[in-house]
Amino acid sequence: MAMPSLSLYGPTPAGQADEARSARLASNPIYGSDFSVEPFWLEGMPEVLDLAKALPKSADVVVIGSGYTGLNAALQTARGGRHTVVLEAGAPGAGCSTRNGGQISSSIKPSLAALTQRYGAERARAIRGEGLAALNWIEEFLENEGIACDFRRTGRFHAAHTPRAFETIAKAAEKTMREEGVEAHSVSRSDQRSEIGSDHYFGGVVYPQFAQLHPGRYHRGLLDLAVKEGVQIVPYCPAQALSRDGKAHVIETPLGQLQARDVVVATNGYTTGLTPWLQRRVIPIGSYVIATEPLPPGMMDRLFPTRRIASDTRRVVYYYGPSPDGQRIVFGGRVSAGETDPRISAPRLYAEMVRLFPELSKTKISHSWSGTVAYTFDQLAHCGCEDGVYYAAGYCGSGVSMASYLGMRTGLRVLGHPEGRSAFDDLPVPTRPFYTGKPWFLPTAVAWYRWRDQLDCAIAHRNLARRSPAT
Repeated sequence: MAMPSLSLYGPTPAGQADEARSARLASNPIYGSDFSVEPFWLEGMPEVLDLAKALPKSADVVVIGSGYTGLNAALQTARGGRHTVVLEAGAPGAGCSTRNGGQISSSIKPSLAALTQRYGAERARAIRGEGLAALNWIEEFLENEGIACDFRRTGRFHAAHTPRAFETIAKAAEKTMREEGVEAHSVSRSDQRSEIGSDHYFGGVVYPQFAQLHPGRYHRGLLDLAVKEGVQIVPYCPAQALSRDGKAHVIETPLGQLQARDVVVATNGYTTGLTPWLQRRVIPIGSYVIATEPLPPGMMDRLFPTRRIASDTRRVVYYYGPSPDGQRIVFGGRVSAGETDPRISAPRLYAEMVRLFPELSKTKISHSWSGTVAYTFDQLAHCGCEDGVYYAAGYCGSGVSMASYLGMRTGLRVLGHPEGRSAFDDLPVPTRPFYTGKPWFLPTAVAWYRWRDQLDCAIAHRNLARRSPAT
């Protein structure tokens, strides 16, 4: 079936322009004159060429999903001589690969001690090591492939929202540096202005190896590279059913049926009932982001003197920092118990940003958007093969490097290459009774954690005021 002409990130029906204009909400002074509910990362992105105009009847490998995971997997299988087709339900990369905050960390949330309890010392150390391996790999990959996406080892300042949180992260950082070689150093509250222009926090820890990039340019670089290597990318073609016919996989789509020797599911936070086993094991969570208009000269020097990205220790996490060009603040996090709309999340994120940085109170927002990440019940990424279908998912909000890295590993695994193995392979992927992929428990959990964060912050600042009324 022939396909219509498409732009990179979706069709542009007449109604969409009206919707964007209505989103400006001119009566609210926080919005700039060109406010958009599209990601800042897509601004000025040119049209994609050479997308597939029709669905082939068969392929060696079909990859479902065109984000970081899917494109990196497809790149490997295509380079391995396999005819590779990528199916995308919408526009290429319209999911969280172009809707994240662009921050890159060492990715692994459970500590070495916690993982040792679960899997033993050797496997635990191997899992933790994959976080740094992914970070180092993506830097090398971008350089070798010539993908220009503003990758920089800016480092991250992880800020403590209470004095107790500072003690906890400072001790953990020292232990992690000693046992695992992850470079880090503590910064006291009295010195934190050297890192961040806010008095809200009680010190923090700097991780100099952490990095940032421009997600839109990275995804576009991957997309161009995959097309160049012969990958057929079929947009607006969701996989609707997946079955077996002998040794072949059969994928049903609105454009027809497609058979493949191997299938890779790379849907992460957008996993559906197409793969019920995986859907029961990932928790889709919306993450919301705003970008400010360009800041006045000198303001960035005061707010982020080192140009590091930042995050904090609250249970409901916020992450933020300078845009890669150093002109804007990109500020993200969770702003509501349930999922909401970027028009609703924008004022809430703005209020939190201004609370941390009062100097931004006259700065306007240019963009507000959201994306869906996937958590797992054990807070680990997972990859493997279930019922003959390869998968990699569950990056727990740290997917820029890990999704790319495990996508690459998965592609090599499809080829039977020994380097396709990783420390995550075939770990048990937990689920919960009665969980089918809709996180009914999330609103209650988020509301509880948010209340705890607010209470902890209020107590910490009350105690600070009592000790030093002039502060």
